Amino acid sequence: MEVRWKTEEFIFDSLREAEVRADSIANEIYGRLFDGYITPDCKIAFALSFLLASIPEFKVQSQYDGQVYKVWVALVAD
Repeated sequence: MEVRWKTEEFIFDSLREAEVRADSIANEIYGRLFDGYITPDCKIAFALSFLLASIPEFKVQSQYDGQVYKVWVALVAD
């Protein structure tokens, strides 16, 4: 399966700011606009992973390559 990515370069000042943005991104992923998110900011990667993990239909995966964090989902088969 080809992952459709959304990439942003913004670094958030606080975890709370990252949580607010992650909520918006999680809604976009849930709406299937894209499957994954790439960011250099660990705060939003953490918050997004946590929010997506609360959705039973998603298997959340993440990766850090030394420069950017990738968070993506796969649908859990019924």
